[in-house]
Parts: sequence; C-alpha cells; structure tokens
Amino acid sequence: MATNAVLFGELLRHFREGALLTQEALASAIPCDRSLVARVEAGTRVPQEPFAKKCDEVLGSGGALTRLWGRIDWYAQVEHPDWFQRMVAMEANAVALHVYQVMVVPGLLQTPEYVRALLSLRASGDLLESRVRARLSRQPRYFAEGGPTYVALVDESGLRNPVGSPAVMRDQCAHLLRVGQLPNVRIQVIPANRFDIKRPDKSMLLFTMPDGERWIYSESRTRGHFHNDPEDFAEYSQIYDVLRADTPSARESAALIGKLMEEYGDHEPEAVERGNLDKEQLQRHQLGRLPRIRPRVHLRHPRPRQQEP
Repeated sequence: MATNAVLFGELLRHFREGALLTQEALASAIPCDRSLVARVEAGTRVPQEPFAKKCDEVLGSGGALTRLWGRIDWYAQVEHPDWFQRMVAMEANAVALHVYQVMVVPGLLQTPEYVRALLSLRASGDLLESRVRARLSRQPRYFAEGGPTYVALVDESGLRNPVGSPAVMRDQCAHLLRVGQLPNVRIQVIPANRFDIKRPDKSMLLFTMPDGERWIYSESRTRGHFHNDPEDFAEYSQIYDVLRADTPSARESAALIGKLMEEYGDHEPEAVERGNLDKEQLQRHQLGRLPRIRPRVHLRHPRPRQQEP
C-alpha cells in the first residue's frame, strides 16, 4: 500500500507532467534543487508547506497540493530512534512548547540543508536521509494554521556555530525570519554580548499537554530525561520566564538574525517575506562575537519520582 508521502509525490508528478515541465524546470521556477523535486515525487522526502504552495502557484493546480499537504500526518511516515520516541510523541501532541537551545538551531526550526549537514557528522547514505526525514517530519504541525504555541529562546551561539556552509547558515537565518512571522511562533535570540543575562547550562523543553499536564525534557550525554513534578516544573518555568523577559523581543531578535544572515555572505537564500524587517536590520549596530564566559544557571537532573505520560 502506498504511503501518503508517495501519493503526494504522484500527485505532484501528475500536475508537473500536465504542465509539460521537467523536474529541472519546476525546480528552477520554485527555486530549489532538482533533487528535492525528484525525492518528493518519489515519496522519500518530506516537503514543507512553502514548497507545496509554490508548486501550486507554478503548476496552476488550484491549491490542491497545499490542501493535501495540510491533511497528511507527515509524522506517521517515518520511524524515530527508540530513545527519542517518547519525546517526539509528546511533541506531536503538545498544545504549547517552550524551548531553550544552545549551540545549534532548535530541531523544529531547522532547514533540510541544515539538518542534513548537522546529521552527516554521524551518518551517510540511506541512514542519513531517513534521519533527515524523521526530523523534518516533526515540523509541519507547528507551522500549519492553528498550530500549537511555540516559543524558542535561542542562544546566539546556535546561529554562529558553523553548520554546513555560509550558504546553509544564511538560508537557515532566512527560514527563521519567515517562520517567526507565524502567529503561533516566537523566536528570541539571546545576544552573545549580554553578560547580564543568566543562561541555563543546558538546553531544555517545557511541554504543556492537552490534558493540562506539564512536562520538562532535558538531555544528558546518553539519554533524555522527563519529569513532571509540579515543584520541578515551577522551578524550571520560573527560570525560563526570567530568561525570556531579559532576552530581546522577537522583533529585536529578527533584526539580529537579519544581520547575521548578511554576515554569511552573498549566497541567495530561498524567497522569504520579511515585511519591513530589512529596513530595521540595516539600522542595527554590529553585535559582538561570542564571549568565552557567560553566567549560567545550573539545571538539576530529574528526580526518580517521575511518572509516565
């Protein structure tokens, strides 16, 4: 039986061939790599919503691809590593997700090229592609209309740590500017030169589930840690709220992201609607590089009395 991803690919091929376009011609009109079109048509690549919308526009398919994209449960198309399944399952059902991330861009905000470059350090070939699909499959729910609340506090180190190439990093910044305009998404960047901000010593996620239950997720070297003790959540939530209050606003952060995007060179990113951000970005001062020492808030590991979700 064909998967939904394969059916989406077959419909895309149907409209493309009906428009008398080759894969290369469609890729040029989007624009994207021809390999992306080929993989989506083969059902081996999870497309993002902007891709579906652009295909509808180029192929004159009346929004059929975008509507189908919105109805597909892309998460069900892939398998995730066993140790990660619990977190992914919670992520797929949460009504709100608050993230603090250091050193890399949060997984739900990563572009395909960024994911591929990041994961290529540990995998290659078919294994790499399956892991890329697994990570990208988690994103559509949060970018769809009416998606869950998603707030990401990203340390500037996550935008300056080089992944792939300047072109990959520039497109990643452009993607952050685009998704940051969604009504349910807020992205705030903690500047490297703000010595007054106390930053947690490791990344963390705060989940709010449909039944009102709230969970904390953090990672150590070899595993993920879950706990839902009310006292622990209150402590972590307070740390997060103070950090968010001290961090520049989403608009101010967009200006910083735009400045970093310019620093990554002349590579042309994917088309992105940025409103009046361009003018604002040009008025911002150059921000300093990462300092070597920053104040940290040390987070405790979960207590043994955790419960299962």
